[in-house]
Amino acid sequence: MSSSDSSSSSASDDPNPKLKPQPLESQFQSSLTLEDSDGVARTDDASAAEQQQEQQDEGSGNGSVDGVVNVEDNGHRDSSDREEGIGSGEARDGDGGSGGGVVWRRANSEVELEVEAPASPSSSGYAGERGSSGASSASRADDASEEDEIEEVGNDGDGAEGAMDSQAEWTPGKRHVDEDDASISWRKRKKHFFILSNSGKPIYSRYGDEHKLAGFSATLQAIISFVENGGDRVKYVKAGMHQVVFLVKGPIYLVCISCTEEPFESLVAQLELVYGQMILILTKSLNRCFEKNPKFDMTPLLGGTDVVFSALIHSFSWNPAAFLHAYSCLPLPYATRQAAGAILQDVADSGVLFALLMCKHRVISLVGAQKASLHPDDMLLLGNFIMSSESFRTSESFSPICLPRYNPMAFLHAYVHYFDADTYLILLTTRSDAFYHLKDCRIRIETVLLKSNVLSEVQRSTLDGGMRVEDLSVDLQQHTGSTSRVEDKPHTETLERIRESSLVGLGGPAGLWHFLYRSVYLDQYVSSEFSSPINTHRQQKRLYRAYQKLYVSMHSKGIGPHKTQFRRDENYVLLCWVTPDFELYAAFDPLADKALAIKTCNKVCQWVKDVENEIFLLGASPFSW
Repeated sequence: MSSSDSSSSSASDDPNPKLKPQPLESQFQSSLTLEDSDGVARTDDASAAEQQQEQQDEGSGNGSVDGVVNVEDNGHRDSSDREEGIGSGEARDGDGGSGGGVVWRRANSEVELEVEAPASPSSSGYAGERGSSGASSASRADDASEEDEIEEVGNDGDGAEGAMDSQAEWTPGKRHVDEDDASISWRKRKKHFFILSNSGKPIYSRYGDEHKLAGFSATLQAIISFVENGGDRVKYVKAGMHQVVFLVKGPIYLVCISCTEEPFESLVAQLELVYGQMILILTKSLNRCFEKNPKFDMTPLLGGTDVVFSALIHSFSWNPAAFLHAYSCLPLPYATRQAAGAILQDVADSGVLFALLMCKHRVISLVGAQKASLHPDDMLLLGNFIMSSESFRTSESFSPICLPRYNPMAFLHAYVHYFDADTYLILLTTRSDAFYHLKDCRIRIETVLLKSNVLSEVQRSTLDGGMRVEDLSVDLQQHTGSTSRVEDKPHTETLERIRESSLVGLGGPAGLWHFLYRSVYLDQYVSSEFSSPINTHRQQKRLYRAYQKLYVSMHSKGIGPHKTQFRRDENYVLLCWVTPDFELYAAFDPLADKALAIKTCNKVCQWVKDVENEIFLLGASPFSW
């Protein structure tokens, strides 16, 4: 066992990924780790790759770099072509020998422009200099746990932290519509999303009035057009603590401005989902409208959908499906889920393309027509569209929708009916005249669900919740010795702290606080319920973003993929284990013992295997994207 606080191993070590994965202890035993000066140990490959990545990120100028513009170079596609900084910090020919003001580097078909200048992503007044104005270094260090908006004191005297302690208390809809880019409060928002056309016309903004942000949208469009005119494509701009991420989808431009320290890959994936939500409403055929009229105003087509986009963006801070690209099932007895699946299959055989029974964002049962598969991202977007639209709750509805991953160019028609406040049925068909047929199908389904007590079991499961780390049983007496350095504390003191935390109810065995388990084959995931000490919205968001960064690190093309990773910081011990069959992400007490944490993760995997009939939808068609 390596003596380290953090470790990772390359996926290429496994000669036959189809074999049954070895216990997690052996995964770490076979990892040769190197400890960096920051106390983080990595494998040889991961260490070299991360050092190379850091060199690319930091640049080679003599002074501090305040701004980075990263663009793709369409003229250089050879990924093996790597050139170090031209001039290594000196001015390029033709720059007047200014002594390192601008450095060009080319690596992996990308061009990065590093500028030693005041960091501001636009000229229209956006405060991009090193985070929000007036922010201290301490507050910037805690950005990942802060709310995405500034704290405002309400009439009751409580700040944003008190108002946002639970996801259920979040109020859907457009926020702060009176703001514009001249408002100090607007500039202090930690995370903005924008949708605009290639002519610079604003389509959607998370905060503020789109019409008042026309000048700011034009600035964003100018940045994209300037880079495209040079034959490249802008990917992101770094300005102090802010990261401006761009996504170009034909005539539609999507931009995220964030100082939450989320990885670039995560922000791009979020922009992809925002674009997918727009396609679900309008289909990709809207491109033809822009071809006919470049100044086409699509705002009327999206009228009333602000609540849909705001709900989706809010889910980026609590729903793991947004970065795992998997869906979760409501825990149910196997017989109950089978009863629901049987009636849905009977309906699917009568001409329904997809039949979904859901409780909030969780799946109860899912059935598709032969050779038809539903992508988890489509399920996320479809569920968000239905749950955030109040009209679906008031009466049965028949609405045209588009599934971006299934067919982005065509409409399907969705019949939606709520059985109670949280449980609803979705029937998807290609026929626009199938309303009455689908209504008859719904009546048949409802009759069977009531007779088989499926709906009552759903309500019971909703009240009982899911898996809890406190229910996991691990024999801590079988520990054979400490293999990790914990702030130079004796092993006996560490083990005593772990046992004490379990006794007083702070998490589960070995200081386990939370876990995420993703089945690779089923594209489904299960997560434990939040419990003390992760029982506030702020703490849950911090953990969510820690998982997000860990996921990107494990799957990064630049420094991964890895099999295992063990990280320790002031907030958690994070352990990740990736095999061809599953992915496990676990959070422990920051003083947790490494050997006990590894043993606990093995127990979690066995626990999930024992109850998979209740927490997963087995027999679902595997997805092949």
